[in-house]
Amino acid sequence: MQEKRPSPSASSPSCPIPQTLQETLAELLLQKVPGPGGLIRGLVSPVEGPRGLLSPCSHFCSAMEVPAPAEVLGGPEPLMQCTAWLNAYFHQPEAVEELPVPALHHPIFQQESFTRQVLWKLLKVVKFGEVISYQQLAALAGNPKAARAVGGAMRNNPVPILIPCHRVVCSSGAVGNYSGGLAVKEWLLVHEGHRAGKPGLGGSSGLAEAWLKRAGATSGSLPAGRN
Repeated sequence: MQEKRPSPSASSPSCPIPQTLQETLAELLLQKVPGPGGLIRGLVSPVEGPRGLLSPCSHFCSAMEVPAPAEVLGGPEPLMQCTAWLNAYFHQPEAVEELPVPALHHPIFQQESFTRQVLWKLLKVVKFGEVISYQQLAALAGNPKAARAVGGAMRNNPVPILIPCHRVVCSSGAVGNYSGGLAVKEWLLVHEGHRAGKPGLGGSSGLAEAWLKRAGATSGSLPAGRN
């Protein structure tokens, strides 16, 4: 059974989500759809499905101004799933693993590619509180020498946070790049209980380490990752 980590102080009400993270999430909220009590802002399309943090509003507002519990929002089921997942991630992280991942309809997931393989492995294997290096993730995806391509896959991730590209760090212990900015990546890692140091595979479940052993690679046998 997977051990549940206590939420660190960074995720408590006394240490709110930094403004840079709020702004990054707000940039994902590109569309408004009708819902009870007003409008629900979010990116919802027949092709890409739900993306981003959702909130009901009657005017343009910050993504974090109005809490939006899934049971209040109503609307399409995938939209409710996305809202419930994100709400749990930020406010009740111990419940995240129990929730279904919203359906992913972006074209990147509809055809075979190395990027698709990398993103699926990251989603399925590297859990809350774990980190993995670029080259370790490349090994999981079947090509230990493709660390640079893994970096490209992270840049092309259409659903950050949901597919946790923030958990991919450098073998040296450096946090590495992130599309939302370094401060956002650091906040997300601290929120998940990660502390600075050598990337480890143990975490709570050790799933990543098990996959690496199947792939014939270990954390010690891999060269330094790239950011």
